[in-house]
Amino acid sequence: MSLACGLPPLLECVYCLACARWAWKRCIHNAGHDSENWAVATIEEFEPIPRICRYILGNYEDDLYHPQWEPPRGYGMNPEWVVCRKTYDDTRGRVTPYLLYVDHDHADIVLAIRGLNLAKESDYAVLLDNRLGKRKIDGGYVHNGLLKAAAWVLDAECDTIKELLAKYPNYTLTFAGHSLGSGVAAMLAMLVVQNRQKLGNIDRKRVRCYAIAPARCMSLNLAVKYADVINSVVLQDDFLPRTATPLEDVFKSLFCLPCLLCLRCMRDTCIPEDVMLRDPRRLYAPGRLYHIVERKPFRCGRLPPVVRTAVPVDGRFEHIVLSCNATSDHAIIWIERECQWALDLMLEKERTMEIPSSQRMERKESLAKEHKEEHRAALRRAVTLSVPDAYSPSPYGTFESNSSPISEDSPSSSLKGRQRMTWDEFIDKIFEEQIHSQNSLFSLIM
Repeated sequence: MSLACGLPPLLECVYCLACARWAWKRCIHNAGHDSENWAVATIEEFEPIPRICRYILGNYEDDLYHPQWEPPRGYGMNPEWVVCRKTYDDTRGRVTPYLLYVDHDHADIVLAIRGLNLAKESDYAVLLDNRLGKRKIDGGYVHNGLLKAAAWVLDAECDTIKELLAKYPNYTLTFAGHSLGSGVAAMLAMLVVQNRQKLGNIDRKRVRCYAIAPARCMSLNLAVKYADVINSVVLQDDFLPRTATPLEDVFKSLFCLPCLLCLRCMRDTCIPEDVMLRDPRRLYAPGRLYHIVERKPFRCGRLPPVVRTAVPVDGRFEHIVLSCNATSDHAIIWIERECQWALDLMLEKERTMEIPSSQRMERKESLAKEHKEEHRAALRRAVTLSVPDAYSPSPYGTFESNSSPISEDSPSSSLKGRQRMTWDEFIDKIFEEQIHSQNSLFSLIM
């Protein structure tokens, strides 16, 4: 009897201790833990990122000849090299404003897309056009609204980009965006890589993407698969790459966002990581990750930023950081400043070391090989962890089995009469073919 009376208080104490331990671990968890085992980024791979951030910021100016909001070092853009600019009136709410810029100084053709405008209902419409598992493409799931926005941009600018690539055959093609625009940019890079023949058979190595403060827009197998093309940049505690809450729910609850993040943090803590990895519809930040760490726990102020990079499979920003900077670290202005500060520190260190130019070339070549091996290792690890639709790389080419380009003569890219099929219709056609093949397989099994 006495044992029965003493058992409930004992269980209550154990429960309280467990809750206190959970709360303590969540409170001391900081963003530095997410990337503590990653490699430090080099100058060669990080150099374009501050410049790309400034190009994205250029979308916020009405007149680049007379800028009003330029960062301390300016935009670094020649207005004469801007091929086109699209505003909300031009896009009719299909996508946020963007600009197409030919950077002759760096041999680069850049399509830069601005982030979410809280005052525009059309931006929310893009985010809300999705539900979990609604759109599947290339063996994985993506955000439907962002994919449709990318298709609209390609349909509008495909011919212009193709002409520029033919005119400048040695230039790279870069898609860049912030927040909502980062998801559109990632979808653009994925579509172009899948259908390179539509842009004059552009080499995969010429295509790249920089997703600044990225939205979780594609499933894990696609996020790892396109890590050689897509690069995501995350500043310290940024909430958006960490919350697995669908984007449409995040921005529905924008005015009680801290409450939503806290509840999501508690829920995700109770879900085992292997369960999350096996969910094929769960979306992730795309590609290779660059994490800028500038604060440490129990320290006041900002420290000199350190940039770490990796292609993680597990531990891919799975936990929200309970921090007062979770939303401010999402701002493109702060990201540009911290990126530039980090790059300045790298350059200063290199000048101190006085590295010869020949060694710089060797380091650049070895870096490309290291990235390729790291990417292949990530693909193999995805298979080891039973990530849905993941596959090991082929010894004769990483992607030739699963991402062969669709020829212009195939049914998926056929012409309707004399009118060219739009990218939106093209994606719908691929989606219908995938559904048809799945139904045929199901009928055979039954």
